[in-house]
Amino acid sequence: MVEYEADTLSRSLKALADPTRREILSRLSGTELTVGVLAEPFNMSLAAVSKHLKVLEQAQLVEKVRDGTSYRCRANLAPLAEVTELLERLGSFWRGRLDQLEEIFK
Repeated sequence: MVEYEADTLSRSLKALADPTRREILSRLSGTELTVGVLAEPFNMSLAAVSKHLKVLEQAQLVEKVRDGTSYRCRANLAPLAEVTELLERLGSFWRGRLDQLEEIFK
């Protein structure tokens, strides 16, 4: 088995694979929240939310800044450009395939 160092795209896709992490990113869109406020709507412990934040930080999708005794979190959506690019390429491929299939059945 070949092992690859996780690249930005792989880390982003791993982070986006979980619905809780997607919701965290959505909540941080356009605002900064403390970890405690961010965790409020989730039915899980603060430690569990922190683990999700750690994955998002490793993917560079969330930045945590110390604010006195707590941390404020903000989204960094720049790494998602690679995800968008990949989805566009895949979408173009499959649209082309469907167009070919449509021509066959005409």
